[in-house]
Amino acid sequence: MNPGDERGYDTDERYGGAGQTRTRLPGDEDAYDTTRRSMRPSRSLITVVGVVVLLIAAIAFANQGGSQDSPSDARGPAASETAPTGTDPVDTTTADIPTGHPRTKQGAESAAANYAVALVSAEIIKPDRRNEIIDGLFVPEKRDELREKFDKAYSNKFLSDLGLDKNGEAAPGSTYISRTTPVGTKIRGYSSGRASLEVWCTGVYGTAGEDSRNPVTSDWFTLTLNLRWMEDDWKVEGFSQAPGPAPVNGDNRVSPADDISKAVEEFGGFTYAR
Repeated sequence: MNPGDERGYDTDERYGGAGQTRTRLPGDEDAYDTTRRSMRPSRSLITVVGVVVLLIAAIAFANQGGSQDSPSDARGPAASETAPTGTDPVDTTTADIPTGHPRTKQGAESAAANYAVALVSAEIIKPDRRNEIIDGLFVPEKRDELREKFDKAYSNKFLSDLGLDKNGEAAPGSTYISRTTPVGTKIRGYSSGRASLEVWCTGVYGTAGEDSRNPVTSDWFTLTLNLRWMEDDWKVEGFSQAPGPAPVNGDNRVSPADDISKAVEEFGGFTYAR
């Protein structure tokens, strides 16, 4: 970690980004600072917006019964390339991470989304699983150096500050959570052997428990991944992370810790393929 900076560890141009890589797990303490969150809109404003949404939906529904003589393009443009596609998903895994992505743009997008889930997960803070993730995701020449950086970031002190033991396990009665959901992907550059992509993500992270010092909260961030084709799959050469884009916070009631823990145990995560 940078001296005096507890939000992550450095990565230079060789790792796909200039300056600091903001990894959410290694000490991103300010993510829990509620003073930085936007003020919630009033309930009256939410009610007005809700009514407007319902009116628009009603109008759209009524228009479905209109004239059938309208030209097909009057219904709007065809689905863009950012919409989900029907290509076959990958059907193999390595260390529980999807592998065998096709050597195509969509294959690179699928790989980037799946790798984002693994890189910002509760598993990567566990030493044994971290080594498997690094070996499975990164190009061979970067693995040892990144292993050292990750080990330094996820130090015993860092884990202790999160209320976890040296193996990354929460105390009895508590559950550590870090689950990432890709919202979308964007290709910045692509060739048959290399690809640079951004993955827009949201997620939940923190420790659910009665005496938790790090309550479970949500986050929005964008992960940039530089990929290279090798070993019959896309591998990560470097990555960086930036906050947002983040929407306005909703007016949701905060759930108790037991409900959050139960949800994590009962709802499984996903793999992604376009």
